[in-house]
Amino acid sequence: MSEILTLDIAEILKILPHRYPFLLVDRVTEMVPGESVKAYKNLTFNEPFFQGHFPGVPVMPGVLIIEALAQAGVILVVHSFPQFRENPDGQVYLFAGIEKARFRAPVRPGDKLVLECTNLVHKMNIWKMEAKAYVDGKLACEATLTASALSKEKF
Repeated sequence: MSEILTLDIAEILKILPHRYPFLLVDRVTEMVPGESVKAYKNLTFNEPFFQGHFPGVPVMPGVLIIEALAQAGVILVVHSFPQFRENPDGQVYLFAGIEKARFRAPVRPGDKLVLECTNLVHKMNIWKMEAKAYVDGKLACEATLTASALSKEKF
């Protein structure tokens, strides 16, 4: 049986280089390295993007939902491959592709955006995974994400 991990914000900050206002993962609630991750982002009206997207009808931009999913995916990658877990600061993770992205429901202030990434496939320094975001158990977004890792020295 695989070990199930959880991560708090302090542990997430050790992995992801993102900081306010671009850190979009608050907590990892369930992770099985090499298999899946489940995390969340709590959204408040104070998020800077809600002020202009859209005034009077605040909605989280779809690209930021995809970014939140990608950040959760990077956490899964780092915990799935020892070479990255041992030196998380030595890598830059970049999108290599976004396929079949679909936005099913708006994400609004007060929502808890649940992020899930599964079916991690790895070849060289490229990963592909299925990503889904939910609000109140309803699918808000889904996509197939591809990412690559580059050494910061080569970046």
